[in-house]
Amino acid sequence: MEQTKGKFSNWMRNSITARMLVVGFLLLILLIPLEFVKSLINERAYRQEEVVREINEKWGNEVLLSGPILKIPYKVISEEIIFNEKTDSYYTKTKETVENAYFFPDKLNITSQVDTKPLNRSIYESVVYSAAIDIKGSFPKIDFMNTDIPEENILWEKATILLKTSNLKGIKTTPIVNLASEALSMTPQYSKEYLNTIQSNYITNAKEIFTESLPFSFNLKINGSESLKFLPIGKETDATMKSNWHSPSFDGNFLPEDTNKEISKDGFTATWRILQINRQFEQSFFGHLPDLSASAFGTKLIIPVDEYQKSERTAKYGFMVIGLTLLVFLLIQLVSKIYIHPFQYVMIGLALVMFYTLLISISEHSNFLKAYAIAAFSVLALITVYSRAILKGFKYPLLICGSLASLYGFIYVIIQLENYALLVGSIGLFLILAIIMFASRRIDWKNE
Repeated sequence: MEQTKGKFSNWMRNSITARMLVVGFLLLILLIPLEFVKSLINERAYRQEEVVREINEKWGNEVLLSGPILKIPYKVISEEIIFNEKTDSYYTKTKETVENAYFFPDKLNITSQVDTKPLNRSIYESVVYSAAIDIKGSFPKIDFMNTDIPEENILWEKATILLKTSNLKGIKTTPIVNLASEALSMTPQYSKEYLNTIQSNYITNAKEIFTESLPFSFNLKINGSESLKFLPIGKETDATMKSNWHSPSFDGNFLPEDTNKEISKDGFTATWRILQINRQFEQSFFGHLPDLSASAFGTKLIIPVDEYQKSERTAKYGFMVIGLTLLVFLLIQLVSKIYIHPFQYVMIGLALVMFYTLLISISEHSNFLKAYAIAAFSVLALITVYSRAILKGFKYPLLICGSLASLYGFIYVIIQLENYALLVGSIGLFLILAIIMFASRRIDWKNE
């Protein structure tokens, strides 16, 4: 029994196959704490999203705004034939309901100045904005001649102006629509729809003033976050947006004109020109105003890849870092004939896992580059000193330090890239494989 035990112990210490199996098994075991680290990163990222959402809700969420819409009620007379059981006869009942006609502007010009600023809560940050919006345009001559609505059924005295918006909370000035020589104050109307309605008081002499093209204008100041969008309800819609935000993402159904688009570290300027033929709805609706938010255009004021996203991308390479580092130690063990205990492999692997916890904790209080440098230097110093005690001398510890430093540097370059990350990563892995193949060519693999 003792002899068998001794043979097994000797095989474990001297067999290349046994040592490779042990290292492979330990690598799989080390994936468990690595997965815990990934869960921690996801948890912290989710917490950040929650806090940012709370900040945005109190300041003002995304803004979707329409231009002014003319609403004119009209009566609909219908007849219903009803059977009277008592007299065994039919009679006609006249029913009167009120519907609404909606007319969009011929011309709609939108100018917006968007000033962003950060809002902080604890270690988390959100980007919000205050927008000064100036809207001008003109309504066409209103004519019901091409409809089946009799002139006497049109309720001109109840004509109003509507605005549609997704964010009532963020409005900081009461909008007043200047229509010809009249100033119309606006009040919100109850609605369960996504786009809230702000409606003016009745338009004076609406029947007379809409016999020709009629200009309008109004100004609005509104707080928001995430995005600012507009509905292109004009027959010709022209929009200009200026901002101090450096990372816009032009969103929605229409992109800005390439010739007038400027983006720099100091902000951006963008212009849109949208014609009726470019969108899939008409200039007037009768009975019901549909939700046109799918046709909106505008800008998302996005935050570039944040620290949690970078940490998550870095952790995805954790298996490769741990595996290659343990492989380097294994190759050194095979070449130098120095025995490395499985416990020492575990300690080295746990030190590599600690890199990611250091990275995420430091990056919450500093920028990612500084956090990455501190975490990498700490782990490099720890493993180099530890390997000095295991391997004796300076030759192999310095080799391990250089290999691990190159690996961390390579991964940092990859996570900074976007379009070429896969290409650079593939080339790098190919070179690493070539180096390992070259370094292992002189090992005597016969000692199984």
